Amino acid sequence: MQEPVAESGVALPEHASIGIRRALDHIERNFTDAIYLERLAALAGLSVCRFVTVFRRQVGLTPHRFICHRRIGYAKRLLRDGVPMALAASEAGFFDQSHFSRHFKNICGITPGRYLREFDKAPQRRRGTEPCLQSAA
Repeated sequence: MQEPVAESGVALPEHASIGIRRALDHIERNFTDAIYLERLAALAGLSVCRFVTVFRRQVGLTPHRFICHRRIGYAKRLLRDGVPMALAASEAGFFDQSHFSRHFKNICGITPGRYLREFDKAPQRRRGTEPCLQSAA
């Protein structure tokens, strides 16, 4: 059985504890806003240090990295819908376009501008596939 995949592009483990699932639900509802590690840890019923360790073991990414993946996934959708890059960055929860571009390139391996150029070149029948795959690492 295949694990469900979140909008972040990361497979969500079915074996995640209830506390980690509560934290993941909170991230999903609030990923465009500031998310505090202390709040996530409290939702999971763990200390901050223990939460980060357990989250990474169960999800495969640190909480910060997971949130970045989720924000990039949302920003990519906005860009494909024609939203200007600076607005997409802001709407996805990044401080500014530079912050967005740095995380985008780190996660996707290409700049947002190149992503858009490659998406625009894709034939209409292939528009559902993305030129940039997100890894879980």
